[in-house]
Amino acid sequence: MASTVVHLDETGRVRASGSSAPIPLDRLAEHLARELHIPERATDLYLYVHGWQTAPSSAIRSATWLLRQARDLAATRPDMYPGLSAGYRPWCVVVCWPSSSLPTPSGYRRIRDRAHAMGAPGSGHAAHVLGHLLGYLDDHRTDPADPAVLANRNGQYLHLLGHSFGGRFLCEAVQWAADPPKRPGVLGWSNPVDPRRPFTVDSALVFQMAAPRNSFDTAFPSLFPSDGRPVAPLRGPLVLTHSRWDRATGFWHLRAEAAPGIGHSGVGTAPVPPFPTRMLTLEEPYTRHTLDHRIVNVDAGWRFRGGRASRLSPAGAHSDFHHPESAHLLLSLAALSR
Repeated sequence: MASTVVHLDETGRVRASGSSAPIPLDRLAEHLARELHIPERATDLYLYVHGWQTAPSSAIRSATWLLRQARDLAATRPDMYPGLSAGYRPWCVVVCWPSSSLPTPSGYRRIRDRAHAMGAPGSGHAAHVLGHLLGYLDDHRTDPADPAVLANRNGQYLHLLGHSFGGRFLCEAVQWAADPPKRPGVLGWSNPVDPRRPFTVDSALVFQMAAPRNSFDTAFPSLFPSDGRPVAPLRGPLVLTHSRWDRATGFWHLRAEAAPGIGHSGVGTAPVPPFPTRMLTLEEPYTRHTLDHRIVNVDAGWRFRGGRASRLSPAGAHSDFHHPESAHLLLSLAALSR
């Protein structure tokens, strides 16, 4: 599985390769054009952002493992993913940011505050930078006239993939992308395209999101339609897993935010009704009825439980998403986007 890596500093700005110096914002497009080379034969482009307590090497391993598992499932069980009959060749941009802290309530609050500051208007640049990155990926999707590429008439498919605080960055980035439109979106989901948005994201999957349950009512007001405002360019569903065995977004989040987080209890109130379902086994296909909703709450508690090490860890099963069933969900979203 091919990938490339983008490093952000504590302000959310892109760092030059092998340097701590940030790229000036007015040179960001030039930097992305120089560093990112999207393979023409890739069918699906992923933007992956990691979460709390994750080193860059671990983030790269996670993204690589998930997409390799998905690619293997597509090859060995094609009957489960008929939308991918012409091929599935993923390519990923892994976004790394400074997320390490002590595994304590104060450490959790420190990274929570950093994640917020990195993405908040006026204090950080992460949402701006990731929005530019999404726009770059959208702009440089392979010409779909190439018969070797299965894609809609906008080019290759574009997906968001995150874990923990990485989900916050992705939601903020999609909100930020509010420039005038470049082209309409044509995707497989039922949600209409807002013509005022520049591009569309085919699906978004966040494992164990570290954010308050009601954040879609408060922190992300532009993700979904409200009062005639243009909505974020999220054409496909926003799918979020949760597990009661996740202590990072349960025990620690409860003490840091006075309420459990999405990764522990799922999305609460939101501008659109969350659709509840459970994580399926490899023998059970996901249907469009299950995933074709604005927000999908996936209860993964039967699978994301953690082994003995996780049960002793302060974070519990917060990072226990490396399972074939996770790849099954990811791959099903790609197949149903067609």
